[in-house]
Amino acid sequence: MCPCPTTERRAVTRFENRVALITAAATGLGQAAAYRLAAEGARVTIWDRDARALQEATDEGERRGVRVRVRQLDMLERGQVEAGVAELAASEGRIDVLVNNIGGSLHVPFRFLEQSDEDWERVLALNVSACVATTRAVIPVMRRNGYGRIVNMGSKAGRFGSLFAGTPYVAAKGAVQAFTLQLAQEFGPDGITCNTICPGAILTPRVERFLGERQTPEERARVVASIPVRRQGRVEDVAAAVAYLASEEAGFVNGAALDVNGGQAMSI
Repeated sequence: MCPCPTTERRAVTRFENRVALITAAATGLGQAAAYRLAAEGARVTIWDRDARALQEATDEGERRGVRVRVRQLDMLERGQVEAGVAELAASEGRIDVLVNNIGGSLHVPFRFLEQSDEDWERVLALNVSACVATTRAVIPVMRRNGYGRIVNMGSKAGRFGSLFAGTPYVAAKGAVQAFTLQLAQEFGPDGITCNTICPGAILTPRVERFLGERQTPEERARVVASIPVRRQGRVEDVAAAVAYLASEEAGFVNGAALDVNGGQAMSI
């Protein structure tokens, strides 16, 4: 009989002794990814600016039997980002996984000519600048240890456009993928991979509210009918993709954009 651990055992512990940082993860996609990595053995730290949501995430994690550390900070403030990374690196000695989950459309007007300069600045700051600042602070820690997995949260919108999110969000998520490509090329020799996950409309409470505002029930039904798997996405779908790209098994996957949209949009 083979003395090797079973596949199930490897899956449960594949992040053992790994340290993960997930931004804007008190709710939604980030929270699901945090619980998934923690369940597989990672020491996970969640950042968010919402103290109440962080406490709820901690409580929910305990109910699920997983432990996550939390830190309240504003990721649009570079000094707070740098201090948060320095604190985590000092306490853990390493940061193996960074999931840049922060982002959102901020409900700016959908039509391009109705959007203001401020709309563009806010969306780009949230989706691009915050991601850049966190990554810039984390990469030196990863380089010292010769290992890193960076997973950026893109979007179907950034690859194929959007019927409801608006141009600033589409452009910002496209920029995230371009950012990913350059990081993958530059830091691959240091043992650091960088990939993007591009979800379709995943039914978080925020997306549910957003779709309810901008699409009729009939329009939503037509959208579901256009998805080959005939359902909309769940947070667990994205968490599974994060876990793969953050794992050692994905060491030869670098600069990729992984579509998680049920086949609603495909490309060669």
